[in-house]
Amino acid sequence: MHEDKEIAAIERAMVAIRRRQSRRALARRQGATGPEFEVLDVVEGAGGQVTVSMVAEALNVDQPRASRLVTAAVTAGLVRREADQADGRRAWLVLTEAGVAALGQARQARQAAFASATADWSAAERAEFARLLTRFVEGMPG
Repeated sequence: MHEDKEIAAIERAMVAIRRRQSRRALARRQGATGPEFEVLDVVEGAGGQVTVSMVAEALNVDQPRASRLVTAAVTAGLVRREADQADGRRAWLVLTEAGVAALGQARQARQAAFASATADWSAAERAEFARLLTRFVEGMPG
C-alpha cells in the first residue's frame, strides 16, 4: 500500500469521478434510462467492427447479458446488426443515426459538466489539467 498522501488523494478523486461519471449515471442525466446505452460507447470506441462478444468483453459482462444489452439497443433503434459477408454466423453492430445522435448528446452533457466544474479556472489551469490528466490516463495499465 502506498503511503504517499498525494497518491491517496488521487485514488479518492478517481473513485469519486467513477461514481459520478458512470455510464448509467450519465445516461440517466441525458434521458437514456435503459442499460442499452452502455453498448453505444463500446461500438463507437471500437471504431470498426464490433460483435456481441466484443461488447461482453468491453463491459466485463457474460455473453447472455451482452446479448440482452445489444438486443435492447437494437430495439431502441440505437444500433443495428449487419451480417458479416465473410461469415454468415457473425453480425456486426453498427450505430444508427439515433445512436450517433445519442452519443453526441452524451458528449455535450459530459463537456457541459466538465465546463461547469472548471468554470472558475483560468485557461492555463484547464490546459495544464488536460495535459496532466491525459498523461495520467496514458500511463494507466490497460
